[in-house]
Amino acid sequence: MAVASGAYKKALEGDQSPKKVLVKIDRVTKKFDETIAVDDVSLEIKKGEIFALLGGSGSGKSTLLRMLAGFERPTEGRIYLDGVDITDMPPYERPINMMFQSYALFPHMTVAQNIAFGLQQDKIPKAEVDARVAEMLKLVQMSQYAKRKPHQLSGGQRQRVALARSLAKRPKLLLLDEPMGALDKKLRSQMQLELVEIIERVGVTCVMVTHDQEEAMTMAERIAIMHLGWIAQIGSPIDIYETPTSRLVCEFIGNVNIFDTQVVDDAEGHAVLKCPDLDRDIYVGYGIATSVEDKSVTYAIRPEKLLVTTEMPTCEHNWSSGKVHDIAYLGGHSVFYVELPSGKLVQSFVANAERRGQRPTWGDQVYVWWEDDSGVVLRS
Repeated sequence: MAVASGAYKKALEGDQSPKKVLVKIDRVTKKFDETIAVDDVSLEIKKGEIFALLGGSGSGKSTLLRMLAGFERPTEGRIYLDGVDITDMPPYERPINMMFQSYALFPHMTVAQNIAFGLQQDKIPKAEVDARVAEMLKLVQMSQYAKRKPHQLSGGQRQRVALARSLAKRPKLLLLDEPMGALDKKLRSQMQLELVEIIERVGVTCVMVTHDQEEAMTMAERIAIMHLGWIAQIGSPIDIYETPTSRLVCEFIGNVNIFDTQVVDDAEGHAVLKCPDLDRDIYVGYGIATSVEDKSVTYAIRPEKLLVTTEMPTCEHNWSSGKVHDIAYLGGHSVFYVELPSGKLVQSFVANAERRGQRPTWGDQVYVWWEDDSGVVLRS
């Protein structure tokens, strides 16, 4: 990627500056009749942070966002914004604005009128409204489109107008509901970076809801993975991807090869796992501390860390023979589907630019192997 988002830079370099907690969700539960949509969720979001609620349908992410906005009230628990309990505060009194997936622009109004609408509703003097609208138009680079109607704009331009309208009232918290959902794939990638740049320039705290893993990984400094109303893991995109804490999170984010194993050696500095799908045992460069009763663990390795070769590895552990079952060419890389002796299929991502000389093809006998620190051991 030519340009990394500020969120990614902070995750990569580590943002050491102390930040004040702006949003505190304290043991919040939401029930609809007998259905629990959000189940005893607690989390804190720091001032200036871009935070993503990521999950599939029915995970509770949208319900949690609606409770932040004030459109739903928690059945149990409290919500605080900048130290103030806003649990019972109506939406119009909260210093929070929401950008909807559909953008919800008024079709009969111009771009400038759409941005001005909320300010006018708050009885702000005309001179200040005009100044704020001009400021927002400049921020989203839409000054030359001020007199156009929404139907005269592209999808990306409509999104910028919706963002400008959401920021015009200078909210303490900005909520984004599936912000890229209405855009095509190519425009989505471009707008993800633009949106992050604008939000970071303003310095507003942002909570976004999405089901798109790439969107969350690209835009957010931290991600909460939600499942059936509870939070499975909170962490930076790098933490979530590289060190998932459960099989659920590991399989939800990106592609992964999963092996069911038994611990056969567990010392302080290493462990050895036996897997019926592999010719050789798995060596892990750290202890696992399994109980005497339960020696079953899951071993996960990402396809980009599983290497394919035609030569038998010389190492004692972490490899197996196999046969190329299928190959998918995806431009920058190819996906090799390798069938192991047990019949299990594993994936390996191979960068096409890195391939030199003869490469394996369909039906070839090959070996898959990986480094000691390439995989992760999971409990569930």
